[in-house]
Amino acid sequence: MQKQQKKYKIAVIPGDGTGPEVVEEGLKVLKAVSSKCSFEYETTNYDFGGDRYLKTKEVLPENALAELATFDAIYLGAIGHPDVKPGILEKGILLTTRFGLEQYINLRPVKLYDKRFCPLKDKEPKDVDFVVVRENTEGLYKGMGEFKDKGTDKEVATQISYNTRRGVERCIRYAFEYTRKRNKKKTLTLCGKTNVLTFAFDLWERTFNEVAKDYSDIKTDYAHVDATCMWMVKNPEWFDVIVTDNMFGDIITDLGAMVQGGMGIAAGGNINPEGVSMFEPIGGSAPKYTGKNVINPLAAICALSMLLNELGEAQAAELVENSVINVAQNKLKSLGAGRMGYSTTEVGDLVVDHL
Repeated sequence: MQKQQKKYKIAVIPGDGTGPEVVEEGLKVLKAVSSKCSFEYETTNYDFGGDRYLKTKEVLPENALAELATFDAIYLGAIGHPDVKPGILEKGILLTTRFGLEQYINLRPVKLYDKRFCPLKDKEPKDVDFVVVRENTEGLYKGMGEFKDKGTDKEVATQISYNTRRGVERCIRYAFEYTRKRNKKKTLTLCGKTNVLTFAFDLWERTFNEVAKDYSDIKTDYAHVDATCMWMVKNPEWFDVIVTDNMFGDIITDLGAMVQGGMGIAAGGNINPEGVSMFEPIGGSAPKYTGKNVINPLAAICALSMLLNELGEAQAAELVENSVINVAQNKLKSLGAGRMGYSTTEVGDLVVDHL
């Protein structure tokens, strides 16, 4: 009996700045790899972003989340517009989507494809290959807090790190499962600050140790967030999988992006293991490069690889990543915008050619 082709529904949010440019290259690669791996898909574009907000003063339509929840995956370009006050789009689109669709895991692979691009001395691809699992819907980004006596010399601003046992445990358990499935060093490191943040990270540490009892095959470790930053620079080879809270995860993943060669190669996933997940390059909208055809699309293409893997198309995901590695190692002079030796569209074509 002939194998029936799968068909996926993918929501596409090109977004702001260079987002549409890199998404276009990702979709070019998706078209090519779907043909090779015999699956079908259909895309639906959404114009959420700065231009839409400036016209309508509406960040997201009322039915947006319900509609996005019907898709198999979401492919995002970038959010951030120079003419919109910082925070409006980021909170109104990114955080609202992550929270509203219960995308409680932020998954960030940190992988060096070529030693030329690593700012660390004498580090090879084998030394930089770890993953950060970041809790994505709680912590300081929950938006809880208040001002008292705002604008006076007695002003007080509080920002609450909100952590629930349910939220912490599901993130930690996902990290253990991911470490097992990754099957490399089989070591999971909890990154926290137990010596100062004695409420939030007491909960994190207790939960981590309790869940670890269900995973006797996984080695566990702990590092304060400041020590984690030091070792990511000095000895990145020590890490396999790191699990941490929302704020610390946001910080160390940007450090990880630099270690792997820069924002031009860094991709991330906002994962709901039971629902719809969203994948994006993490470098932002880079408005100064908009329309110049010079931005590096590899991060967006790596995000596409993650999307395919989450859909269960492991062969397609591997083909895309291997092609990115080939292009990065053998074609590009740099991962920086305007310094690659090729235009944005040419790099997309190279990835297609090397599939």
